[in-house]
Amino acid sequence: MDVQRPASVAKQKKMRRIYMGIGAVAVVALISVFLARLQPAAPTVEAATVWRDTVKRGSMLRQVRGLGTLVPVDEARRWLPSATQGRVERIILRPGAQVQPDTVILELADPQLQQQLLEAENQMRAAEADLSSLRARLDTERLNQRSAAATVEADYEQARLEREVNEDLAKDGLVSNLVLKQSTVRADSLRTRAELEKERVTVTDESVRAQILAQQARVDQLRTLFNLRREQVDQLRVRAGMTGVLEQVPVEVGQQVAPGTNVARVADPNRLKAELRIAETQARDLTIGQVAEVDTRNGKIPGKVVRIDPAAQNGTVTVDVALDGELPRGARPDLSVDGTVELERLDNVLYVGRPAFGQENSAVGLFLVNQGTMEAARVQVQLGRSSVNTIEIKGGAKEGDQLVLSDMSAWDAFDRVRLR
Repeated sequence: MDVQRPASVAKQKKMRRIYMGIGAVAVVALISVFLARLQPAAPTVEAATVWRDTVKRGSMLRQVRGLGTLVPVDEARRWLPSATQGRVERIILRPGAQVQPDTVILELADPQLQQQLLEAENQMRAAEADLSSLRARLDTERLNQRSAAATVEADYEQARLEREVNEDLAKDGLVSNLVLKQSTVRADSLRTRAELEKERVTVTDESVRAQILAQQARVDQLRTLFNLRREQVDQLRVRAGMTGVLEQVPVEVGQQVAPGTNVARVADPNRLKAELRIAETQARDLTIGQVAEVDTRNGKIPGKVVRIDPAAQNGTVTVDVALDGELPRGARPDLSVDGTVELERLDNVLYVGRPAFGQENSAVGLFLVNQGTMEAARVQVQLGRSSVNTIEIKGGAKEGDQLVLSDMSAWDAFDRVRLR
């Protein structure tokens, strides 16, 4: 027989079920909140595959680096142009040959120039012959004029003496006045003629001098033309003009060249400079006179900046570095080199190796390594001025911190990694 339970007992059982449901819901909620707050498991990275560096405090040398080539200094490289029009007759030397100032590199041919030289020589010889003939003829005329003047001068002296004698005799009454007057007139007449002859001799000398000068000027003009033609013919043999190495001969046998065409290039391999190409983003602090070092892969050469190109090309600025040290073996024009330029020395600054990503005066996310747990957490580091291999730390890290500097873009989705 069933016994009816009291209402209070049923009510208690109902309340117990409600409380248990509420408790279960609360437990589920607490577990959900806890799980939501859990961070995802940090990925594992091989410690040997990442580059780490420790933040240091001290002096940091700022440098910029650029690739370049060795080239002769401006006055040690010379193009040899063709002085006249001609045809390449013979190429005597090829690039790489050692040359001296009078070494003939190639020969040109120009028959028309040879003909002009012959004509100029004939004209000069004819003018010289005319000058010699003119001098002989004028010397004869001048001698005749002097002879006539001397004759008149002698007649005058004789007439003057005769007049003086007649004057003395007339005082004693031995000569009539008529004879005295005749001798006086004759002496005066001859004196006038003698003076005229002297003037005529002077005029003749000046005329002779002017005619000879005129003919001499023509001879000099023709001689200058002859020397010019002879020099042009001589320049058909193209000479090096300096001691060095023949670099280029950009013409071939039989080729016709115009005046001013470059037919060869010579350079002195012992007088070189470095042309470095510095990234335009790093070139703003470059100045003339800064210390530089050029690495030829066979030795390093000290130098200094002597020229900075005012314009950028293909994202780089060309910088000329004068070399102060002795050139190592194997240094030659167009040799590829690596150069660094010292910008400044920063004292008492925090610095670290330059990261794979991150420009100077910018903020970048880097992984800070915990030496105890070998975990690395991402931190924002404020970068300052940079050098070739180091960069200044302005904030986000302190002395002694170890930062991961290699490329960590594969873990951009994580703020922590574990180093193994």
